[in-house]
Amino acid sequence: MPETKKLTYAESVNAALRRALDERPETLLFGEDVGTPGGVFGVTKGLRKQFGERVFDTPISESAILGGAVGAAMFGRRPIAEIMWADFSLVALDQLVNQAANVRYISRGAMSAPLTVRTQQGNAPGACAQHSQSLEAFFAHVPGLRVCLPATHQDAYDLLLSAIWCDDPVIVIENRTLYHAGKQEVSLGGEIQPVGGAAVRRPGRDVTVLTWGALQHRVLEAADRLAGDGIEAEVLDARWVRPLDLDAVLASVRRTGRLVVAHEAHTVGGVGGEVLAAVAEAGVTLRCPPVRVGTPATRIPAAPGLAAAVIPSSDVIADAITKTARA
Repeated sequence: MPETKKLTYAESVNAALRRALDERPETLLFGEDVGTPGGVFGVTKGLRKQFGERVFDTPISESAILGGAVGAAMFGRRPIAEIMWADFSLVALDQLVNQAANVRYISRGAMSAPLTVRTQQGNAPGACAQHSQSLEAFFAHVPGLRVCLPATHQDAYDLLLSAIWCDDPVIVIENRTLYHAGKQEVSLGGEIQPVGGAAVRRPGRDVTVLTWGALQHRVLEAADRLAGDGIEAEVLDARWVRPLDLDAVLASVRRTGRLVVAHEAHTVGGVGGEVLAAVAEAGVTLRCPPVRVGTPATRIPAAPGLAAAVIPSSDVIADAITKTARA
């Protein structure tokens, strides 16, 4: 029976992992420091003690971690592999792009690779250029991979379970700034949700703001502030960028007639551009040109003050919403 507990985001992830390991004996959990240490961010704490050798530490080799995950998934296991930083997954793109994503296709559907890659991305105080990139567009570009970015404590639980239960490879992208940022009520033990589906986080009539990941919280802050000025922004959380819930996006944009897409990733080659193209191809008539808000095409500085200057702030987001709503 479902129960409700007050959990941090990290504890919500831990609860999902615990449920998967408990209910699916074919599940394995592994990565650098996820076993005995309980994860570099404390997310996997206690799981090694409860589930023994099914939760284990690996050498510092992303290629080995993901290569092993692909092989295990093809032969009956359901691995959950943790990559500490999404940046580090780039050394193992062959395992993801050429192997995991292709298993179902090259085997003519006879085999699949039901593996989940848990990772985290985005800027945090003191991070450097190799620990702060937002790479969801890399993964979303690859047919065969599914990609989600849970922004709420409940989604940290629900979306991870959806990923683990999925029979295809899924990239679950978290954000370490959310891990220990307060507790929220989380419903545990419910039915596993299917992959996909956006969520309206704030209804509004004047402009649609599509967002995902940790930046959603700045978007909501901006939208709540603008409500005092008479601007009602509808905040739509994509949750999954592959598959993208285009029906939800189009329904909202047709209702408001205006669109802002806000994400922490670079605007160049980002998912935001894909969204704008899809809206245009659907023939939606907008009242003004759509707007993308994101990080400029630059490396993320290590200094917190400089990083804050390039990552979209709530003020920058509010300004974009205001100009669009009043255009």
